Amino acid sequence: MATGPLILGGCATQTVVFDPATGQGGISAQPGRSGLVIAAPHGTSDVRTADIAADLGRRTGFGIVIATGFAIEPDTRERAGRREQVNRPTEGVPGRPPAEEVPTDCAREVYDAYEARVREVARGPLRFLAEIHGNNHRDAAGRIEIATVGVDRELAFRLRALLELIRDAHLQGVAQAPRLDVLIEPADTLHYTASGANHCGILKSPGRGLHIELPKAARAEWREVYTAILADFLVQAAAYDPGR
Repeated sequence: MATGPLILGGCATQTVVFDPATGQGGISAQPGRSGLVIAAPHGTSDVRTADIAADLGRRTGFGIVIATGFAIEPDTRERAGRREQVNRPTEGVPGRPPAEEVPTDCAREVYDAYEARVREVARGPLRFLAEIHGNNHRDAAGRIEIATVGVDRELAFRLRALLELIRDAHLQGVAQAPRLDVLIEPADTLHYTASGANHCGILKSPGRGLHIELPKAARAEWREVYTAILADFLVQAAAYDPGR
């Protein structure tokens, strides 16, 4: 699979475009505050996560990396299709165990391009990375799950309390919006642990990393309010120093 030329879209946005004949997509990047990056590696298959990441970048001033496309097989009514996993050098089916994923040359090329964009956007040491993901699993429909890197149990409790306070403040006066639960590793046990990205992917890179899984409610009808909640949370989480 051959990568296409680097395309400049505006003065600050760079896009690596992959060969459209393969059904692949592109990786867009825009620099922001040094060392702080928000990314959506599955901007197409995790519906609306590309929009959320872009909006979070505007609200926070963090750098942005968004990958779209990269489907190998289309979704069907019965199951999700295979895709390049982007944030790790494998291909697989969303929702299936990491043990079923397969490393391929194409997956490695896509991952290398994604990692390069993240590092370029960081403009120095990658101090904080927040990846935005989405799922439709019925057991996770009422909650936000955050797998972590560089976060111990005490800090996880503090970050969970912070996000809950921000959530409750934003939901005042929004009576119909769901009050999604917050689970943060290692304080909580998660359904989505991001073990693949931790083992061989992008989550090995940052000083502190958050893999944020959003249910449909936070990405669809209540996307605006939960994007605002996440923006406030990420600004404070990136700056949080447990030693203070």
